[in-house]
Amino acid sequence: MFKRQLCHLEPFRTPRTLQNPSNPSEPFFPMFSGTYLFANIPVRIFSIYEEVQLMCADYRTEQEPEVEVSTTDEELEEEDKLSDEQRVLEGLPPCKFSKPYLETLTVYRKIATAFLERSVLLMHGSVVAVDGEAYMFTALSGTGKSTHVRLWRKFFGERAVMVNDDKPLVRIGGERAIVYGTPWDGKHHLSNNIAVPLKAIVVLRRGLENEIHPLTVQEAFPTLLQQSFRTEDPMVTIRTMQLLSKLSKQVGLYELHCNMDLEAAEVAYQGMNE
Repeated sequence: MFKRQLCHLEPFRTPRTLQNPSNPSEPFFPMFSGTYLFANIPVRIFSIYEEVQLMCADYRTEQEPEVEVSTTDEELEEEDKLSDEQRVLEGLPPCKFSKPYLETLTVYRKIATAFLERSVLLMHGSVVAVDGEAYMFTALSGTGKSTHVRLWRKFFGERAVMVNDDKPLVRIGGERAIVYGTPWDGKHHLSNNIAVPLKAIVVLRRGLENEIHPLTVQEAFPTLLQQSFRTEDPMVTIRTMQLLSKLSKQVGLYELHCNMDLEAAEVAYQGMNE
């Protein structure tokens, strides 16, 4: 169930021939389209199903697109295989997803690929901002990122603002890295269409006691790479590693062992603001 409103959706009524990636000689016509602003980059999405357009409605823009993406049924089938492979890597059982949902994943994968050359990186993590600075918690699915961020929201109250609970975008370069909310925001649909300076990235571990300590770039890098967008294309991986290397110099890197007590949020915040 998507939380966006259907009234924001505009079907793509004017036929436009796009090249079919699986068979360039065959034209295909998307059913829906819309232009959306992600990480301050306007993107035109042509889709077979309406769900991705509904999901992105809060990010709609009238700006001319810099990036265009479209999908085919063959790509959705490939996404289904990739999703199963990723779940197995994370120790989760395979799951049969609907084609509309698979299209949302395919679209974001294409956006993430296009954004790499614009110094914007898709990462897997839960991001909360406190007093105008953002903190990203990253770990394998099921570790408790969302649970820990919920503690921050409870501890800090109105001072804490949710940025994104699953797949934020990070612009790397300039004086500070900037993290952006996106509609790809996890099962709880927690996100805001905002941009916030990223202060720190925290590798989350479960623990009996609450303890945080700094990480070197060498210590943090394997986890950061594992939790960043990459494909089987070696050039994509190289570009991701280049951006992560720059990002590691712009933010604090930490490892947090924590339980589910409210104290965990206080310990983490104080450890990154001493």
